Amino acid sequence: MTRFLIVDDDRDLTALLAEYFAGAGIATVSATDGAKGLAKALEGGFDLVILDVMLPHMDGFELLRQLRKRSNVPVIMLTARGEREDRIAGLRSGADDYLPKPFDPDELLARAKAILRRTRAPELTVANVSKVGELTIDMGRRTVLLRGEPVEVTALELEILDLLARPAGRVVSRDEISGVLYQRPVAAFDRTVDVHVSRLRRKVEPGGVRIRGVRGVGYVLSAGLE
Repeated sequence: MTRFLIVDDDRDLTALLAEYFAGAGIATVSATDGAKGLAKALEGGFDLVILDVMLPHMDGFELLRQLRKRSNVPVIMLTARGEREDRIAGLRSGADDYLPKPFDPDELLARAKAILRRTRAPELTVANVSKVGELTIDMGRRTVLLRGEPVEVTALELEILDLLARPAGRVVSRDEISGVLYQRPVAAFDRTVDVHVSRLRRKVEPGGVRIRGVRGVGYVLSAGLE
C-alpha cells in the first residue's frame, strides 16, 4: 500500500488529509513537529512526504536539508503564504514540488500522483542508459555516474537529466519538463523547473557537463564547458 508521511502542526488538517487519502487507498502517518517528523521520515517506508514550512522545534526547510543528506524520498512542501522566497527556498533545499495554503486536497493528491508516476523505479531488465561526455544516466538502476563516480540526485533531478540527455544537444522547453514531471505547463513566475536545474548544474558542471539556458525557451545539455 502507498504510504505518505504528513508533517504539519495543524492537527485538524492532518486528520482531514488522513481521511481524504484513505479514501484514495493511501495510508498516512503524521508528525506535528519538525524533530519528530525528521525521525519518522528517516525510518523509511514512505512513498512521499508532505511537509509544512512552519513547524515547532525545527522548521520545514531545516528538516528537508537534514533529510536530503540521507534520503531522496519525494517531498511536497506546504507554504502558508505561498511567497516566492519560501517556494524557492523549499525547492533549493530539495523539495520536489510545493503547494501554497489554503489548497484543494484534490490538487495535492494530483500532484502527489504525478510525482509518484515519475519516481517509482522501472523494471531493471529494461536497458535505458544515456551518456553525455563523462556523464552516465542509467534509468534502469536509477543512478547517475560522473567520471565513474556516483552523483547523488533526487528522483525528479534524475528525470530532468534523462529528458535533457535524449538526445543531448536538443533544447528542451521548460513546459516540456514541467509537463513530464507534473503533468502541467509552467505557470507565469513559476520557477520550480529552474530551481531543479540550478541544483543539477552544481552537481554535474564540475565534471565537464554543461546545462545551458536558452532564454525564453528552456535548457540544453552538452559535454564540455566551452
